[in-house]
Amino acid sequence: MGRATARRVVTRVRAGVATAVRPDTVVGEEPLEIRVGGRALAVTMRTPGDDMDLALGFLLGEGLIGSAADVTSIRYCIGQDGAIGQDGAVGRDGAVDAEGRPTYNVLDVVLAPGVALPEVDLTRNFYTTSSCGLCGKASIDAVRLRSRFTVADDPLRLDAATVTGLPDALRAAQRLFATTGGLHAAALAGADGVLRAVREDVGRHNAVDKVIGAAARDGLVPLAGQVLVVSGRASFELVQKALMAGVPMLVAVSAPSTLAVDLADEAGMTLAGFVRGDSMNLYTGAHRVTLA
Repeated sequence: MGRATARRVVTRVRAGVATAVRPDTVVGEEPLEIRVGGRALAVTMRTPGDDMDLALGFLLGEGLIGSAADVTSIRYCIGQDGAIGQDGAVGRDGAVDAEGRPTYNVLDVVLAPGVALPEVDLTRNFYTTSSCGLCGKASIDAVRLRSRFTVADDPLRLDAATVTGLPDALRAAQRLFATTGGLHAAALAGADGVLRAVREDVGRHNAVDKVIGAAARDGLVPLAGQVLVVSGRASFELVQKALMAGVPMLVAVSAPSTLAVDLADEAGMTLAGFVRGDSMNLYTGAHRVTLA
């Protein structure tokens, strides 16, 4: 599992009595700096792993690219200025620790010719925590983005049993959660309910970026006919990320927010919340779920 997890000594307590002192497995959390053309764009706190998928998904979610074809390369910066990186690219400061070892915490994205570079100003320079994917936005206007794709006419249809079975399928696929109990997850599934891709991360927005980025890398964006399944609540940011990738349906284990419902309704997206056991709440787009 590498840096996705680490061992830490814990004191186990039961009924006010220390019962054991032993190592425990804890989920990893480290910063990842995303650069575009060598210029810093974003820093997010994430669980190491699938970092390039995360970067792709982030750029898609921010409307900076429309598909993986808009990106020439993504690589780690793993040396000091002038050093050679893992694919022959020049490294950058901040990519090594105090002992000179690569941190693998800095990525540089090279956009394809003709793709506009992002404006690195207060509305385009992000710092996001593992719990908030919008913390770096400097204005309300920067929060609501316009998708390149429409989902209102997507013909996706699922029966109710398929929808309610998605969270259990997602939970069964969470390998790191089974070890640490400390990660969110996101998955993509088709109308048959089969999970096509699953990603985990300490941040729910990172998990979504990772799974959407993986799909983009495979040339599947826009994600017509797909369902995005998330292990937590349905926030505005997750609905927006789904919309920016052309996903017509979002299924969440927990509750949505008012802005999430409003955006899904405005876009013609199906939003299902509290999907647990054999029940769910359909907040928008109920026509895509076949009921008895």
